[in-house]
Amino acid sequence: MLTTKQRELLVFINERIKETGVSPSFDEMKDALDLRSKSGIHRLITALEERGFIRRLPHRARALEVLRLPDEASPDARRRTTRGFSASIVEGRFRGGRKQSPLTGSSDGAIDLPVLGRIAAGTPIEAIEHEVDRFAAPRSMLGSGEHFILEIQGESMINAGIQDGDMAIIQRCDDASSGEIVVALVDREEATLKRIRKKGASIALEAANPSYETRIYGPDRVAIQGRLVGLMRKY
Repeated sequence: MLTTKQRELLVFINERIKETGVSPSFDEMKDALDLRSKSGIHRLITALEERGFIRRLPHRARALEVLRLPDEASPDARRRTTRGFSASIVEGRFRGGRKQSPLTGSSDGAIDLPVLGRIAAGTPIEAIEHEVDRFAAPRSMLGSGEHFILEIQGESMINAGIQDGDMAIIQRCDDASSGEIVVALVDREEATLKRIRKKGASIALEAANPSYETRIYGPDRVAIQGRLVGLMRKY
């Protein structure tokens, strides 16, 4: 799932490469999307790269490669579904090391939670507003308050044990301690799963993969949507 601008830029880059064999310049992309500055284009490209739609080719100017198109733009794409998801639990990693009960055979039972889409760097706000499915999560993994599930897309948090395709259990909240892994909404437009670091008046959103940069924002640009409390993984 992409924002409208992300989708427009991806399609524009893909069509321009097909026509000319060369990716468009930042100025051409800015004009095509009717943006006022190239910084907006840089942010869109970074989001597309982190989510695996494009990659930058090293040592070449204006070198972008389109790796895939969004499902709705690709006739051969096959949408993934969480129904029938056979999962096991990644235990004791996100709640102070307390061991969690397995998904099946839990004495606590299970609770149906809403699945609100996929998340990675650059995921749009719509992905955390609309229910797309429901999935049973172990009661023992849940704390107080409201919870929801997001499907992880991409590898920006892989060194924290969070892999592409994992189902992240999120406890809804509007604040988090420095060092926690959170769903952060940036500029009221893009939601991302990152480790939060509070540094004075700034907020850093850290990836857990050296291939991805830490992004630093003013506090007015970041809103916490929830904290990660557990993972379910398909094998």
